Amino acid sequence: MQIEVNGDSIELADGATLVDLLTQMELTNMRVAIELNLEIIPRSEHGQTALKSGDKLEVVHAIGGG
Repeated sequence: MQIEVNGDSIELADGATLVDLLTQMELTNMRVAIELNLEIIPRSEHGQTALKSGDKLEVVHAIGGG
């Protein structure tokens, strides 16, 4: 299936979850915020949130610094 992440088209397997997306993006151990179709998805729901073709996501990860 095709989804849009931060304006780019990404191919994922049918039935993929937000965790699968983060794994593909190599962001599994990073602190991220995910907006799915204009709704913020809590981290506790990433494993249960299935994606559908055409979904639009924004993924933002925190970068430390000073």
